[in-house]
Amino acid sequence: MKTLHTDIAVIGAGTAGLAAYRAAKAAGKRALLIEGGPYGTTCARVGCMPSKLLIAAAEAAHNAAHTEAFGVHVGGEITVDGVEVMDRVKRERDRFVGFVLEGVESIPAEDKLRGYARFVSDTVLRVDEHTEVHASRVVIATGSRPSVPPPFRALGDRLVVNDDVFAWDDLPRRVAVFGPGVIGLELGQALARLGVDVRVFGVSGSLGGISDPQVRLNARKIFQREFYLDPDARVLETSRVGDEVEVRYVALDNSERIERFDYALVATGRRANVDGLGLENTSLELNAHGVPVFDRETMQAGNSSIFIAGDANADAPLLHEAADEGRIAGENAARFPDVRQGLRRAPLAVVFSDPQIALAGQGYGRLIPGTFVTGEVDFSDQGRSRVMLKNKGMLHVYADIATGRFLGAEMVGPSAEHIGHLLAWAVQQELTVARMLEMPFYHPVIEEGLRTALRDAAAKLARAQEALRREESESELA
Repeated sequence: MKTLHTDIAVIGAGTAGLAAYRAAKAAGKRALLIEGGPYGTTCARVGCMPSKLLIAAAEAAHNAAHTEAFGVHVGGEITVDGVEVMDRVKRERDRFVGFVLEGVESIPAEDKLRGYARFVSDTVLRVDEHTEVHASRVVIATGSRPSVPPPFRALGDRLVVNDDVFAWDDLPRRVAVFGPGVIGLELGQALARLGVDVRVFGVSGSLGGISDPQVRLNARKIFQREFYLDPDARVLETSRVGDEVEVRYVALDNSERIERFDYALVATGRRANVDGLGLENTSLELNAHGVPVFDRETMQAGNSSIFIAGDANADAPLLHEAADEGRIAGENAARFPDVRQGLRRAPLAVVFSDPQIALAGQGYGRLIPGTFVTGEVDFSDQGRSRVMLKNKGMLHVYADIATGRFLGAEMVGPSAEHIGHLLAWAVQQELTVARMLEMPFYHPVIEEGLRTALRDAAAKLARAQEALRREESESELA
């Protein structure tokens, strides 16, 4: 067996792994990038980019079919050619993957090792059965994979995950989607708009990561007007019948139904790819899911020389977070044991549904009741949104009563991807609601809806702060 020595071994060549490798090299260290699967990153191959390509086709079909309200009439029948749709998705997907591969190809051959790594100890890795790597420090950046609950596994090749969707040569007729999270909601709506008969089933009422009950209810009503969506479904049974999936469930009208689908698209979450790493051979403490316990500010696992970044740590499975975490892990691996906190940006998440969903800063579910106020705008009558017939959705902004500081927001509505960025920037700059209202707002723009929500929050802050002052005065008099 061959033996290699390096300063830093990076396991995984996805977004986090590449960022870690580059940071280590920039610090002047020897680094080895180990990858057993295909190069190309989850985002480019089966995530962000192909899903947005499918969504773009769906939006084109939807917009073409909804022009009459503007007095614009499209003659003839609007048809969707599934073969052409999927051909473009795959061609453009391959183009994006190609850009990543060009970056990987530019890495010196001596810095790359093909194969699957397992820990022999904290500083020794065995790659397949051909190489033993001795590294002073290790970065785990092995990504994640779709998690499929056992009851679905009997469906065989009628069970698909998001990875499989982008390998289709044509669009199916009927699809049951399980899980209305980011992936399930985006793909479910896109398929429905492309003419696929879709049913989307969820559990516990969850929808697109929204934790604010009012915003979530608003989103639920909007999507239910377009396609079948039950975020709190009672699915009684799923089974394979020939080349179809049979689903027995209690419908929204409380009737029991049995329907058949070409596929069951299971989007019920993702699982960190750490179970095959031989972590039992390390000194690391693992959580209940088998993931190393780590410091999210430094990416260090315990006090060890091992760091973990990206989807592998199951913390914030988003590309921009993976890139930041990889950089932090690579820099700290390079300077170990002088480990330092890295820059963690304000949380930001976007669901590319229509209307879009945006979550910025602290969400409702993480706030302490009684310590904050909520500013609101309903987009149903917002000027610019109504002009474009995009007037649906709701924005809630949250502000700290004691300081007036803007804490975060949850939104379903038009241009949420852009408003979400503005709000995440405001969180990171620690702005107050009053300071945000001093910023320029053009007319007529959708951002005027944000101003409405901020004004609502400012008024509620004033009342809440006055109530606090009265309570303090009464307490002093007593």
